Amino acid sequence: MIKKGAMVRQGAKEVADIIAQQEHPAQLRQWASDRSQVLGRTIRGVMRITKALRVLGRIEGIPEEELENVVDTKFEYIVSCQIYGKLKTSDKPVDRWKAQSIDELRRQFPRSLKVAFIHQEGKDFYSMLLGVDPESGEDTIIYKVKLPGNPILGEGKPENQNHAIIFSRGEYVMTLDMNQDNYMGESYKIRNLLEQFQGKTRIVGFREHAISGGGGAVADFAASAEFSFTTTTQRFLTWPLMVRFHYGHPDIWDKTFTMTSGGVSKSSKTLHISEDIFGGINAVLRGGDVAYAEFIHCGKGRDLT
Repeated sequence: MIKKGAMVRQGAKEVADIIAQQEHPAQLRQWASDRSQVLGRTIRGVMRITKALRVLGRIEGIPEEELENVVDTKFEYIVSCQIYGKLKTSDKPVDRWKAQSIDELRRQFPRSLKVAFIHQEGKDFYSMLLGVDPESGEDTIIYKVKLPGNPILGEGKPENQNHAIIFSRGEYVMTLDMNQDNYMGESYKIRNLLEQFQGKTRIVGFREHAISGGGGAVADFAASAEFSFTTTTQRFLTWPLMVRFHYGHPDIWDKTFTMTSGGVSKSSKTLHISEDIFGGINAVLRGGDVAYAEFIHCGKGRDLT
């Protein structure tokens, strides 16, 4: 994190000004984001799944010329950033810089990474999915769905999920926060994780590793609490209590079942403050089961101060 004193010494008012003064700004941004809890770290971590799929594909003898197409059919990453359109047209340089940073990430991973956001034209609202053409590098509007009004009626996070989930494809969908990480070794286990969907299992959760434990005493305490919660507590809630519903992230859902059974979260203001748990309650009340795996984990940032 760039301290205020460093900004004063360099005569900068915004963090973006300091980055612009560096000899290698792109490398500096990546170095800083890989050591904090920001979207760039999450995206680069999740996209390791595509690397793992390529390795597994080669082991299974898939021809090199067919490999990328096979990976594209197995994995897609949608970042739901409802204010992306506003950031892009904002009068504030720091907001436009955030949108540009998202664009840079999209162009790093043009085949698998898409951005879902809310677009407003006059009084009309649209839910849009934006991608990048791998050949030309140009922005491509993949879907543009007209909405009956402003979709952000309740809490921001569940509404963010609800408007973007229609763009996901495949049998399963994983929900993640933007302060997470993933590891190459764990990416090889994803297909083993999907084998947990047996019988009436509708949600499969797995543990998180706190990536922020070295940030000080408070961060260390939060990381220790996270470790106990995602091991002994979650294990006990799953069995024998059988009351482990949905803990927000990084659970994987049976998408076909979930899309027809109440969705992944509730978004009513004040009523559903802990919006995540209700997705699990929906699944259980409709006859589904919830499983929890401990042979795999992903990174998760926690409190620092």
